[in-house]
Amino acid sequence: YLINGNDGGLNFSRDGGDNWTFVNNLPVGQFYHIAVDNAEPYNVYGGMQDNGSWVGPSAVWHTGGIRNEDWQEVLFGDGFDVQPTGDGEVYAMYQGGAVNRVNLTTLGSTDIQPVSPDSVPLRFAWNGALALDPHNQDGLYFGSQRLHHSPDRGRTWATLSGDLTTNDPDKLQQATSGGLTIDATKAENHCTILCIAPSATRPDEVWVGTDDGRLQHSTDGGATWTDHGAKLKGLPEGSWIPQIHLSVHNPDEVYVVANNYRRNDWSPYLYRTTDGGKSWKRLVYGEDIPAHVLSVVQDPEVADLLFLGTEEGLHFSVDRGVNWRRWSHDIPAVPVRDMAIQPREGDLVLGTFGRAAYVVEDLSPLRALAREGAAVLNATFLAFDAATGYQVPNPRPAGSRFLADHLWEGENRRRDAHGHVYVHPDTAEVHTEMAMTILDGQGDTLRRMIRDVEPGWQHYGWRGDTDGVKWPSRDLDNEDKPVGGGPRVAPGTYTAVLSLGDHRDTVSLTLASDPRVPFDRDLHAEGVALMTEVQEEVDRLASLMQDLALARETVQAMEPVWATQPDSLRAVVDSLSTQFTEGVSDIHDMLWTPEDFVGYDHVTVRVMGQVYDAMPDIQEGATPNAKRKLEVAREAIDEVEGAVEALMTEVWTLLLEEADKLSVSMQGVHDGLRQSE
Repeated sequence: YLINGNDGGLNFSRDGGDNWTFVNNLPVGQFYHIAVDNAEPYNVYGGMQDNGSWVGPSAVWHTGGIRNEDWQEVLFGDGFDVQPTGDGEVYAMYQGGAVNRVNLTTLGSTDIQPVSPDSVPLRFAWNGALALDPHNQDGLYFGSQRLHHSPDRGRTWATLSGDLTTNDPDKLQQATSGGLTIDATKAENHCTILCIAPSATRPDEVWVGTDDGRLQHSTDGGATWTDHGAKLKGLPEGSWIPQIHLSVHNPDEVYVVANNYRRNDWSPYLYRTTDGGKSWKRLVYGEDIPAHVLSVVQDPEVADLLFLGTEEGLHFSVDRGVNWRRWSHDIPAVPVRDMAIQPREGDLVLGTFGRAAYVVEDLSPLRALAREGAAVLNATFLAFDAATGYQVPNPRPAGSRFLADHLWEGENRRRDAHGHVYVHPDTAEVHTEMAMTILDGQGDTLRRMIRDVEPGWQHYGWRGDTDGVKWPSRDLDNEDKPVGGGPRVAPGTYTAVLSLGDHRDTVSLTLASDPRVPFDRDLHAEGVALMTEVQEEVDRLASLMQDLALARETVQAMEPVWATQPDSLRAVVDSLSTQFTEGVSDIHDMLWTPEDFVGYDHVTVRVMGQVYDAMPDIQEGATPNAKRKLEVAREAIDEVEGAVEALMTEVWTLLLEEADKLSVSMQGVHDGLRQSE
């Protein structure tokens, strides 16, 4: 029995190594980079150590969670940065600066690595530097020891700079290492560019970081360069600068990540300039962050909200780096190598080195904290606008139906319109239930729901259903029994009124149709009208069953009273009581499989089956077949109604009369039960 663990995963052999089984349920990918697109649902891109470059959905529109099969490898090798173009292609890399353009439909790839414009060989980092040109859909930057730019997706390249590194010859001896054989995997390449950050507002401005301490800046398209490395006070000379983040709020605001752990310096280094590099401020120290820094991102909506990826997990600041807190909820103490914020959803996506990718959904609460400070946590009751809900089918995924425990499923995103609500702990001690009322554009109520609340942050959500009806039941319903959902509304924007005692808040909810297929509002309206007819029949059937349940409970309540009467007086009552109880059971059997039934009943046609069959696919409208199914269900319910009327007329009425002869007001008990219903 052998176990093999490597940077590609875990394998087992039970025959001395002749055959191996790969372990599919360990989410331990080592991401170097992370990126997102704007698809619905949006996709996550990234490259992993010795596991290639991948693309996968942030959410799936099928049952269960996000499976391994939902992800697609786009390029083999040690995976690094993967950047989508937005029109069906991506740029992906493997070790030593090998870069390809990949068609996501065919998965065909083209090598586009730039070549030297002269006799000087190019040096590429193990984890090469790639950046999209924000001013040209087809443009991209790539780094060796020089900066290269392509205006046409790698078909042609221009070299924009000379050597931007120290070009230290003592650090360029990888070809002579190794003794008997050269031990060079391209991880030994040094004096190379690690990151490129072009300005989104100034076409000629770009920043570059290197693995030997250079922080280069050009404002004229690469014609001239300024090295800011020496301005980063406290940073040891020769440190790595693996990430530069340019603010979208201020074109002169730049964040620079540096680290020096390769020389046993585990201090955190993060710097910021707000004046284009004239002055720099260090934002973190060892007493703030107990590990070296790997990545940083500023929220595109709220400038004061920062996220910091470190060797030991995620940290965040709501005051632009003055104070930092460790993120302790569901994010392990693992290296966070890269981060991206999906602008439409407001999600933070993390690429970790050892625990694969994470999505922190909906930054609304943190944005509120950054805007308003402690006032948010002091609020009695506060709701935030919801993420868009999608009205999509829920089919089976590809692959095995039953996964057991050998395959991995990542957590899936909710499909309803959902958001956060904050309940102050003092409020939660007094009020434990929250009501949510959904209103249409005219202010009419569509749905009302009640849910329990806890102190602190929690979710609310609505899937787009209207108030339905109570379904038939064998037993007498409790007055508080919740009403199920009815027909789904058309896509659009609605209002939710959230109430907790006397506290109220109002939020906007948006429901979107399936973006993969056209939405027909006329067909939807037809389907809703037909579903409403079905619900009316369900309500009629439920009312009949409640009449029976009330009468049966009345009989059960009377039985102890009748038991005190002489046998000669109660014989008729006992007989009628038995007839009535058996009659109720026979009617129940018309609707449902008998409670004591053993096995499978695939033959007997029961009314509830006909009712379920009559529930239309709203998107298909009122088709002739759907209308016929409603007719069949209505006819079956008519038959049930006839059976109930016969039982009540032929047995229940006689039972009341016989009970009266015993001087027992059975009708009074019946009415009392109805009032307490």
